[in-house]
Amino acid sequence: MNTVPRFNVQGVGISALTLTQAVDHVLQARDQRPQGYVCTCTVHGVGEAQHRAAYRKILNESWLTTADGMPLVWLGRRQGHPQINRVYGPDLMLAVCDRGRASGLRHYFYGGGPGVAERLRDKLAARFPGLQVAGTFTPPFRELHADEFAALQSDIAQKRPDLIWVGLGTPKQDMFMAANWAKLDAGLMIGVGAAFDFLSGGKKQAPRWMQRSGLEWLFRLGQEPRRLAYRYLVYNPLFLLRAAAQLTGLQKYPLD
Repeated sequence: MNTVPRFNVQGVGISALTLTQAVDHVLQARDQRPQGYVCTCTVHGVGEAQHRAAYRKILNESWLTTADGMPLVWLGRRQGHPQINRVYGPDLMLAVCDRGRASGLRHYFYGGGPGVAERLRDKLAARFPGLQVAGTFTPPFRELHADEFAALQSDIAQKRPDLIWVGLGTPKQDMFMAANWAKLDAGLMIGVGAAFDFLSGGKKQAPRWMQRSGLEWLFRLGQEPRRLAYRYLVYNPLFLLRAAAQLTGLQKYPLD
């Protein structure tokens, strides 16, 4: 676990830092193998942690767990961290890819549907000349079989990336990273969820004003109502109720 201070959001310890600070920490971790994993946490992730103790433990034992949602940022500011801002998965990936070029940072993309990781590689390479992408791996929707994981281990050991970007969605990507970061020859694993689809051009991102105002969920719900309705229409109201209970002292959420 990184030494960055954390604040408590319903029992989940969120790292109190800015996007720039998050990028700094990721770049400084280069060549320290293995270092751990980074979770970009949203309201959905906090909700999942309420009824999965094992998942809450994964978030709390990460190297960093960043605020990838404006409600988490607002709660952090209420808890005495006025400088905190959103560390959004796509923005983190873009910033690290950009700044990492100066030191020859080597990236590996794990996740997405067929062809997504390759399109992501090509888009980012065009956007950031000199970007070093060591490799890509598109996993099946299910868990990897032993021989498939052995192939992944071998590929990473041969290509020796500094970072493995993981795009499997919450909570799957965090569970994968927690189970496997110590088995793979890379400095950090970073879960960025939908960043693979957004930055490869597969899905449209919400306008910046919606992202800044905490309304990105509404944009995404409009795009994928059948897939995301339960996540947003159930988890979001529950999050607000629990947040109110925590802020007023009616409910205690120990960090465990």
